Amino acid sequence: MIGIKILKSFIMNNPKQLIFPWSTKNKASFEHYYFEDINLSLKDALLKQDDLFIYGISGTGKSFLLQSICNHISLAKKLSLYVPLNDVIKHGPEFLDSLEELDLICIDEIDLIAGNKEWEIAIFNLINNCLISKCRLIFSSQLNPSTIEFNLIDLFSRIKKIDHMELFPITNNNHENAIRFITKTKSLNLGDNEINYLMTHSKRNISNLVEILEKLDKLSLQLKRKITIPLIKEVI
Repeated sequence: MIGIKILKSFIMNNPKQLIFPWSTKNKASFEHYYFEDINLSLKDALLKQDDLFIYGISGTGKSFLLQSICNHISLAKKLSLYVPLNDVIKHGPEFLDSLEELDLICIDEIDLIAGNKEWEIAIFNLINNCLISKCRLIFSSQLNPSTIEFNLIDLFSRIKKIDHMELFPITNNNHENAIRFITKTKSLNLGDNEINYLMTHSKRNISNLVEILEKLDKLSLQLKRKITIPLIKEVI
């Protein structure tokens, strides 16, 4: 069980640090995410105070956005916690005890607990407790909330009442714009030939593009070489 007082004290004194191995990335921010026009309304919803459920296919950047909103509110000395269920489930549902005392809880991959009685009850109780404490909840999943097969009907009902929005993947028309945006935020110098090569040899999702460009940046520094097509071929 988490000692919530210890957690709150730690975050208050270290608002940009986290105490868990899966912690949020300090660089995760809305300024480093490529928002297509179709996703701008989702950005607006994240910046509001209402509970929210984000869903979308793998690689669209849901986890990054959850971490970004946690980092965003930390600037105002508010307390948040990013909870990736893929890492947290093994710690048991007791992990959630007293978390409603925070200002924001972001729960990633909520569908992973579907069918797990103890976790479903714990999430249901957390939602109820957050309604009382005014703690904001943001959930994410690859699945539309109406299709998640929770056994606990009350939990299914609670989840469905939360505003839900889809995070759409990069369109073909904006693939190049996304690559140029990410290279700029990472201060990478890629020529048109290299960008065109990436367009034809990378997936159209944010996670894949970021992973490739981070590997290129690291390899370029290690080898003291410019990022060229031969170097890109070593990464892709």
